[in-house]
Amino acid sequence: MIPADLRLIEAKDLYVGESSLTGESDNVKKSIENELKPEEIDSISDLDTICFMGTNVVSGSAKGVVIKCGDSAYFGKIAHALNNGKPKTAFQKGIESISRLLIRFMIIMIPIVFLLNAWKHDIITAFTFAVSIAIGITPLLLPVILSSSLSKGAVRMSKKKTIVKKLDSIQNFGAMNILCTDKTGTLTEDKIVLEKYLDIKGDEDIRILKHAFINSYFQTGLKGNIDEAVISRGEENSMNEMIKRYKKIDEIPFDFSRRRLSVIVSDGEKNQLIAKGAVEEILNICTLVDYKGQVFPITDEIKENINKISKGLNEEGFRVIAVCQKNDIVGIENFTKDDEKNMVLLGFTCFLDPPKESAKESIEKLNNAGVRVIVLTGDNVEVTRAICNKVGINSNSIITGSKIDTLSDAGVSRLLKRTNIFAKLSPIQKARIIRLLKENGNIVGYMGDGINDSPSLTNADVGVSVDTAVDIAKETADIILLEKDLNVLLDGVTEGRRTFSNLMKYIKLATSFNFGEVMSVIIASALLPFLPETPIQLLVEGLLYDFGQMTLPFDNVDKEDLEKPKKLSIDSLKHFIFFMGPLSSAFDLIVFAYILFVFRLHNVATFQTIWFSYSIVSNLIGMHIIRTAKTPFKESNAHKAVYFSSIALITTRNFNSIYKNW
Repeated sequence: MIPADLRLIEAKDLYVGESSLTGESDNVKKSIENELKPEEIDSISDLDTICFMGTNVVSGSAKGVVIKCGDSAYFGKIAHALNNGKPKTAFQKGIESISRLLIRFMIIMIPIVFLLNAWKHDIITAFTFAVSIAIGITPLLLPVILSSSLSKGAVRMSKKKTIVKKLDSIQNFGAMNILCTDKTGTLTEDKIVLEKYLDIKGDEDIRILKHAFINSYFQTGLKGNIDEAVISRGEENSMNEMIKRYKKIDEIPFDFSRRRLSVIVSDGEKNQLIAKGAVEEILNICTLVDYKGQVFPITDEIKENINKISKGLNEEGFRVIAVCQKNDIVGIENFTKDDEKNMVLLGFTCFLDPPKESAKESIEKLNNAGVRVIVLTGDNVEVTRAICNKVGINSNSIITGSKIDTLSDAGVSRLLKRTNIFAKLSPIQKARIIRLLKENGNIVGYMGDGINDSPSLTNADVGVSVDTAVDIAKETADIILLEKDLNVLLDGVTEGRRTFSNLMKYIKLATSFNFGEVMSVIIASALLPFLPETPIQLLVEGLLYDFGQMTLPFDNVDKEDLEKPKKLSIDSLKHFIFFMGPLSSAFDLIVFAYILFVFRLHNVATFQTIWFSYSIVSNLIGMHIIRTAKTPFKESNAHKAVYFSSIALITTRNFNSIYKNW
């Protein structure tokens, strides 16, 4: 492990694994000079002369000068982002805002109601009535409904391979309108596959696969994902029988300076040296080319064409490995790297981390559900563009991390409105993009599984990881997927919207109807010589309301409510309260004006009983009206538990009415 940020002053065949910072598995060569020109350097991780704290040496040796350590190191900045803690989500802020609004109502209502009634009734009666009014306007079951709604949602999501770590993240999951995700493992299979085996003119040739298979089969070093991909494809083409004719003689192992591996085999008639490696390294040891069994001297024109083919394959997202051989091997017992010369170039093997079959369909479904997918990756532009094209993400504009660093927050925000792909990003740059998306009013989800994803998982409204992720990513995430698949995530989004919809039914009902009824009672208490309801009636009424509304977390949700993301809007909720509250209050006053002046029911006990019964029935009707935008009982049916609570509420109301009259 590298203990600090270092500036190299000596290096020999040094290769470093930087996956903890970039998320990419390929090892990076480090030296005392940068191979890239200054204008080609996109991010700090492109600097060949710098080794970062938290990365690890794969091979080679080096000496360097410490330039940063501890919290001031690049890795320390990532840790600092985690130590700041997860910011409050829009949902948490919304619930707090509702609570503050209700507390203000309570503080204002108690003295007003007390003063209105103290001169007509005794002080104790006036005070208990004022306190009952304050309790009535408070949605006492909000914590219970909130917890039960989220818990019910968590149970539903667990059945769809989605584990909820933090309950309040469910609402954000449903309200999410932007999903930021890495490319590897989410859009792709996270598994290298041999896609093509081509001759020097780019045509498919099974002989290339045959030679690559012999090389990978007989090499005795640690078989990497490329060797496994070659062997798998060879077995699919029934090459296991062919390999029995060959016997291994020797091997020249892979090293990072040569960037190639050679095996020497014999079929009983001739010895054959077969090598595979990076295109430029293989070209350096080849003097001949083989095309359809005919051998020609290699020329500058042929080299130029080979490099052109290789570059084109790279732009399509392929990792290209060249294959060459030499047959005229006699009189050699111990083979060395000096024997890798005068080789015959055969062609290329092309590897790809292929896109998941479900990725394109999943992204289309997410887009239709109102969730925009933005790719944030540390991979290079060409590979990212190739994968995104295959899964249906517009790749006309790809922004690199180096450009992000040159722009102000306002400039990056403008780019975010029209760009869906960002490549060559560092963890700090990813976290910055998440922050800016949130500041622009979006509910942002981030899906990642590496150490480098931790700052973004912390910054996002909802952090999503997978059960195979590193520990720090799972610890930071709010939601864990048991499969790294966007379809699983889409199911979770649907359940999040269902939970949010049921939660909003209670909040709207409890705040608006409670507010309207309290207004009615206050106005009636000011105009009538007696209390419209006794304090005990108000408290029992609130208890019955709560009983009827406790089943809302189990309620059915209209299909239309699941199609688009919805977030808790305090302004919209206030408008709803101040419209529905006075409307229901006006209706109440009209009804009771009829009772007093048309039916002339002036008996105090009778009036209070009718008010008590009517309030419960009107709340019940309001619950079924507010729970759907459609016609209740006809176009939209509630869950059977909701119907049961309604029936029980009516039964209880009748019992109380009979008891009061008696």
